[in-house]
Amino acid sequence: MSEVQILESVQQFIARQHGHFIDGENVAAEAVERIELYNPATEQVVSTIAVGNQNDVEKAVKNSHDAFLNAWANTSPYERGLKLNKLADLVEAHAEELAQLETLTTGKLINISRHLEVAQTVIFLRYFAGWATKINGQTMQPSIPSANGEKYTAYTMRQPIGVVAGIVPWNFSLMIGVWKIGSALTTGCTIVVKPSEFTTLSLLRLAELAIEAGIPKGVINVVTGKGDTGQHLINSPLVKKVSFTGSVPTGIAIGKQAMASDLTRVSLELGGKNAAAILADANIDEILPTLLQATFVHQGQVCAAPERFFVHQSKYDELVSKVSAAVQQLKIGSPLDESSMFGPLSNKPHFEKVKHYLDIAQQNNQVITGGKALEGTGYFVEPTLLKVSGVDDPLFIEETFGPVVDVIPFETDQELIEMMNHSRFGLTASLWTNDLSKALRLIPQIEAGSIWINMHTFLDPAVPFGGVKASGVGREFSDAFIEDYTEVKSVMIRY
Repeated sequence: MSEVQILESVQQFIARQHGHFIDGENVAAEAVERIELYNPATEQVVSTIAVGNQNDVEKAVKNSHDAFLNAWANTSPYERGLKLNKLADLVEAHAEELAQLETLTTGKLINISRHLEVAQTVIFLRYFAGWATKINGQTMQPSIPSANGEKYTAYTMRQPIGVVAGIVPWNFSLMIGVWKIGSALTTGCTIVVKPSEFTTLSLLRLAELAIEAGIPKGVINVVTGKGDTGQHLINSPLVKKVSFTGSVPTGIAIGKQAMASDLTRVSLELGGKNAAAILADANIDEILPTLLQATFVHQGQVCAAPERFFVHQSKYDELVSKVSAAVQQLKIGSPLDESSMFGPLSNKPHFEKVKHYLDIAQQNNQVITGGKALEGTGYFVEPTLLKVSGVDDPLFIEETFGPVVDVIPFETDQELIEMMNHSRFGLTASLWTNDLSKALRLIPQIEAGSIWINMHTFLDPAVPFGGVKASGVGREFSDAFIEDYTEVKSVMIRY
């Protein structure tokens, strides 16, 4: 055992009576109801958070609107970038504290919290900071006929849309929260963040660090609670854009609600039943470590991670045998133990959902390896490989969002493409091959927003990310986010 000792600063933070973070400080909620946050490895209560009602939400939105019109509007693009970089500095300085808060409430392995969650949070903050001075319009020459020698010129300018509602999931709350915060603040918007009720603490701490970084009060507000809190946020007339990351059913409901609220802009990064295709020429021994890491990082609780393995018939038995042997060697244990290789699922409702799918697989004799929930304390399940009867098998269709992978053989490229696209989802996919010519021919045929070759799951801020079909609307990162957080204003001049 190499159990990490909880920092005193973390112990003090989780012991607080947390309210909402509004206008730069902790604000008590109107409601007396509290939500208990559980450590998914021990099932013990870590802390409690407030439940935001409509008045709490309106207070936060009004405060962010005032900050948008006054404080943030008077901050130059250069200064915005400086302050985001200062926030990145502070995240680095408090990296272990933030990583421990994440691990305590999500069950994320401490090394994943450190080297993926917190490290990527810093990288994304610095990336967005770099865009602050590069948001530009265009000039153009109109072709309006001149009657008496008059001339015309025109230009466009991009202006921030106003207050953004950022609704954040439980799997990577800090990093995904920063995707939304960075996008909003870089473009000159302000934001009210509503974290998941399961994983709230790291974003409350980040909001405090933002004040220390010199970001004006009200530019980042955080309201906590359940689904009703998020609905109040979406319905606010002062909210001009909703950015949501989460499940497909919730995303569709949020999209409808936003459209009904005076056509509020909305971007949705939703789930997927992502495909990984292992072609005939793939060397299984070479790809196995990378494939397993991409599949089982954070116990498969990653929207981009593969859940469907399509394996060429000639490689099927070899892949199944070697994946089965490898996952059986993964050390399952406490996420605070630095030697653990596989931790718990993040919360009890999700544990029950994944266990339901595993029970179905057991009943139908579909388990190749794994397939069981571990007895004892904590929301632990085994990493699991399943065989399926075909592409219409419910286990092959429905997203489990966990360490459950379905495997199916294919023979021809046409069969592969038809099976990969036989899904309502279209978030990510990957091809595992050394035949670049074949890969380049298959890529245009795959219905997915992101496609990797010989890798999967991991993202870079320079590369746009988002889904097609039911997997979402809009794109994160790159320069694509600018479109969603700004309005184009056209100006035409006669002289």
